[in-house]
Amino acid sequence: MKRRQHQHLLESLVHSAAKQQGDFAKTAELATELLCQNLTVSLVSVWLFSADQLSQSLVAQFGSMMLQEVHRPQLLKDCPRYLQELKNHRHIDAGNTLVDPRLSELTGVYFEPRQVLSSLDVGIRINGHLEGVLCIERAQLTHHWHDSEIHLACQMADQLALTLATKYTYDKEERLSLFRCATEQSRQMSMLINLHTEKVEYVNQAHADITGVLRDKSIGSNLRELALFKQHSELAEHTLAQIYRGEQAKGEVQFSRVDGSRYWLKFVVSQFITDRGNHYALVSGEESTDEHNYKAELERLAWRCSLTGLHNRSHFNRVLERTTQGLLLLVDLVGFKRFNDTYGHENGDSLLIEIGRRLKHFSEVNKATEIARVGSDEFAVLLTDSHAVYDLDYFSTRLYQHLAMPILIGREQIEPKPALAVVDIASVANLFAPLTCADIAVQYAKKKKGTAIQVFNSTLLSAFKEDAQIERDLHSAIRGRQFELYYQPLRDLEQQTYIGAEALIRWHHPKKGVLYPGAFIDIAEQSGMINAIGSWVLEAACRQLNLWQHHNPDLSMHVNVSARQFFSGNLYEQVWQLLTRYRLKPKTLILEITETELMGDIRHATILCQELAELGVGLAIDDFGTGYSSMRYLKQFPISKLKIDRSFISDLTISRESREIVSAIIAMASALNISLTAEGVETSEQEDFLAKSFCHQAQGYLYSPALREPEFAQFLLSAQNTPMVTH
Repeated sequence: MKRRQHQHLLESLVHSAAKQQGDFAKTAELATELLCQNLTVSLVSVWLFSADQLSQSLVAQFGSMMLQEVHRPQLLKDCPRYLQELKNHRHIDAGNTLVDPRLSELTGVYFEPRQVLSSLDVGIRINGHLEGVLCIERAQLTHHWHDSEIHLACQMADQLALTLATKYTYDKEERLSLFRCATEQSRQMSMLINLHTEKVEYVNQAHADITGVLRDKSIGSNLRELALFKQHSELAEHTLAQIYRGEQAKGEVQFSRVDGSRYWLKFVVSQFITDRGNHYALVSGEESTDEHNYKAELERLAWRCSLTGLHNRSHFNRVLERTTQGLLLLVDLVGFKRFNDTYGHENGDSLLIEIGRRLKHFSEVNKATEIARVGSDEFAVLLTDSHAVYDLDYFSTRLYQHLAMPILIGREQIEPKPALAVVDIASVANLFAPLTCADIAVQYAKKKKGTAIQVFNSTLLSAFKEDAQIERDLHSAIRGRQFELYYQPLRDLEQQTYIGAEALIRWHHPKKGVLYPGAFIDIAEQSGMINAIGSWVLEAACRQLNLWQHHNPDLSMHVNVSARQFFSGNLYEQVWQLLTRYRLKPKTLILEITETELMGDIRHATILCQELAELGVGLAIDDFGTGYSSMRYLKQFPISKLKIDRSFISDLTISRESREIVSAIIAMASALNISLTAEGVETSEQEDFLAKSFCHQAQGYLYSPALREPEFAQFLLSAQNTPMVTH
């Protein structure tokens, strides 16, 4: 938690108003206060060095040993070694200031009189230049400063440096604004018009640069000869009327130069009166052509995908909203994220560009109304030709085959794996959004083996409605506490004892009875409710494990964690709180996640797995062997257990391939020193093979189905009183 606490301290400083405003003194005051209050130290102070680094001055301090009579030497020329140490090594972490040779110049004049026994000095640098120092002091000896303390101090010093740089920038900008007042050096156009004579009396060089009209031709001319009056007479008269009324006039307008080029000018006109009572109009202006071009480009980008050049989802939705008939085709690239992680984003972009090119060609041939990239790896095609007659099977298969043709990327030949959904827009008009229907259909298509094409039909619609009802019922289930945990025993094959259980959720549906996870977990995952359900499961399992461990401290609990819950961002915090609250024995809470889900975001998963392992939580890969994890990734995760998928166990005694796969998994786990559990064990023959192959644990109907808590407790009691049987 120190790391999170320190991160919170750092964020408090980063988001403070003083830092945002570049107020170095107040930021330094806040930094010293935060450090002193959250670290066990006596004094924290911030010093700034002079430009020549010959002297230093105190900016802020906080602590119980506030500086009064005895100061650090103000003349840095008396401390050359100390200064050189800060320049060379960034920080000086002294556990004993009285004997540390790096601080010898300060020992007699500062540390001894003040009885400072430990210090941590961190240089405040801007672009490598030493601007000052952050000093943290203790009145006690410190064998060594903790890495987290040094890291936090360095980060605080970095933020102080950023604040100081911001202050310097603000000071510099203020000086620059004074220079801008020197009109002749300004890139802004300036013009003075005498309102009595209506003559132009002054223009700066920027006026000629912007308008292309020489200064000699402008000065002395009548204001009605200006381009504003010649090219925008109505706006000019309105502006002049405003000026005579003493109002300020603003505008932005496009002009044509003598050479025919066009430019945009943003102008402000205001009246002022001189000491002699003469009325003048001050015209200030700046060219905004680039800004207008940039806005035009932004508008183009707002409706286009910059990578493929196709329209984007926003534009496609606008067109689709006005469409009542025709065909909507949705293409999803199966496994694209995995491809990106394996081959890199540059190759991933190349794949997307080629798919976009193929869709463009297909759309041109078939006279598509619209084609767009509607997601990271999703494309949509809209066909609304009322005169065309489409054979759906032939049409969709042809497109699928066109997209699935191999692509040469770099030196490798890649075979894309598209999933294609087809929606007849007229059939779903006024019922559901066509793109929503396509999203539903493409999910079914991705589950198909072989040609992944799915036409949205009444069957899918019924399934969607049923899923929608399940989703509504889930809201009530969460509020009404309709869930219950069942527990399936885990058996140690060597000791032939039961060592714990896997927690499995059941839903007591008021109308449908007891529902297994397969009936609702996918819907909960898609709707986002899986986080609330997963949090309940995790807490209920920990609470029960705590009760079991009162009688048997060695019992363990396996809990399934969904991908959405795993990557939600608060799993670590939740697990930490539960471990603290229920005081579970280390390594007895084991979280299970499938290998496919684990590979979804390898970098995030690696960090989180390491953090959870540091808490003493076991990590298991569920359904192992059915996904696509590699040894390279498997080694970098702190995995404590693999669970062999039941599909390999079910035909273990009749399938040579399954036996070889299971044996290979066991050998790999043994090499990596990872525990193994076989799922779905139903026969003694299966158990015998697993035991002889040195598989560690098993679960399945051979031992018991998942049981409610009272029945599970009775099961364990009966097992303890039953003599050990050897098969």
